[in-house]
Amino acid sequence: MSTAPVDRRTSLLATLVLLAMTASWGSTFFLIKDLLERVPTLDFLAVRFTIAGVVMVAVAPRALLRLSAEARRRAVVLGGVYGVAQILQTAGLAHTPASVSGFITGMYVVCTPLLAAVLLRTRITPLAWGAVALATAGLGVLTLDGFSVGYGEAITLVAAVLYALHIVGLGAWSNAQEALGMSIMQLLVIAVVCLVATAPDGIVLPDQGRDWLSIVYMALIAGALALIGQTWAQAHLPPTRCAIVMSMEPVFAAFFAVLLGGESVTARMAIGGVLVLTAMLVVEVAPRRKVEGEVQHLAV
Repeated sequence: MSTAPVDRRTSLLATLVLLAMTASWGSTFFLIKDLLERVPTLDFLAVRFTIAGVVMVAVAPRALLRLSAEARRRAVVLGGVYGVAQILQTAGLAHTPASVSGFITGMYVVCTPLLAAVLLRTRITPLAWGAVALATAGLGVLTLDGFSVGYGEAITLVAAVLYALHIVGLGAWSNAQEALGMSIMQLLVIAVVCLVATAPDGIVLPDQGRDWLSIVYMALIAGALALIGQTWAQAHLPPTRCAIVMSMEPVFAAFFAVLLGGESVTARMAIGGVLVLTAMLVVEVAPRRKVEGEVQHLAV
């Protein structure tokens, strides 16, 4: 295992890229809610990631060809983990309320430092754990309205662990030079996983122009560009810090739901959003020791 120092300017830029990616994810919630009234969830995921993968291969084929054999293997593993997480989260959503699903999925913010400590032997400081607790509390206030544990909740928790594993793995294996190629490979693998999951029942395609526009936006902006941004950013930021920044997703989802979806601002939205935002600011503005300013990568 080796470490690579990250200067403050690059670190800030990586955080902003990660925040922009998270905002793009949050912008899709009200689009997905509308789209899934007409297109089955797994079919939507398969079409979305297939478009993303095919377009990126067409745009940057050399980035894929330049990947080393080791980088390809790692991207396949990461894409497989992410694809399975998508399937489990979707299956869990059919058996549990959306608010509970959102909270449990957000538990990757807790799982990430645990996995990073075990797999990368990353030192998680008390300040970072405090930020994790604050983000978790914010997620709870923002999303929870009653809670019970059943089959849906259980498999959604597995999805959250897989998302955390993807964040840790991306932090361990990504580098800025191969970010584009690794992102394309991951998109292709995610598409294959989703296609295999939905193939037995056939694939239902959208039959409205607005649905295709939504899918193309989610495929290219909130899909391809977001994953490229995440892969590049995680080459420069520790996994726990990334997870805390990414916990802003439901905050952005609430923001866009109010701005574009016609929903009203509630006290829970405001309080939960402030808690998660505070957690992110804590890890950004607090002084860091040298070990916290380094990104640990697996050499083998």
